[in-house]
Amino acid sequence: MNQERIDLIKLKLTDFNIVFTDITGTPAINANPKYIINICKILKTDPDISFEMLLDEMGVDNFKKGIRFEVVCSLYSLKFKDRIFIKVLLDDKNPEMPSLTILWKGADWYEREAYDMFGIKFTGHPDLRRIYMPEDYEHFPMRKDFPLLGIPDSIQLPNK
Repeated sequence: MNQERIDLIKLKLTDFNIVFTDITGTPAINANPKYIINICKILKTDPDISFEMLLDEMGVDNFKKGIRFEVVCSLYSLKFKDRIFIKVLLDDKNPEMPSLTILWKGADWYEREAYDMFGIKFTGHPDLRRIYMPEDYEHFPMRKDFPLLGIPDSIQLPNK
C-alpha cells in the first residue's frame, strides 16, 4: 500500500484517534473497541478506501497485565488489491468488543473460535457459543497460562 493511500485512510478516520503501525510490511491500525464498528464501516463502505473483504479475525494472548488480549482483523480490498490489519486491544479483566457480524457475516465463526479458545466476548454476536470445547468447560485452551498438558480431569473423556 502506498503512502498516499495510507494518508487518505488516516484522513477518513481522524475522528477515531487511531494509531497506524506496521506488521511485516502491511499497514495496521490500533483501534479502540468502542469505535471498531464505525471504523470498519468506513473501511468497508467508503468507495475511496473499499476494504470489502474480511479475510480473518483472530484472538491473541500477549500474556501481560493490563492490555493482555488483541483481536486482529485482516481486511482486503478487491478494488485496490491491498490489505490492512486492525488490532483491537482488550484488557485482561474483561476482554470484550462488539461483533463484526453486522458488517461481515463471515466473522461469525472467527469470533466463536476466539471466544472458545481465548474467552474473548463479542457483544451483539448472533450465536456466541463454543465450537471446539463443551459449553460447560470453564477454561480457554489457547491462553498462555493454560497448562501444556491440559488440566487433569477437567473434561470427561469417552471410555475405550
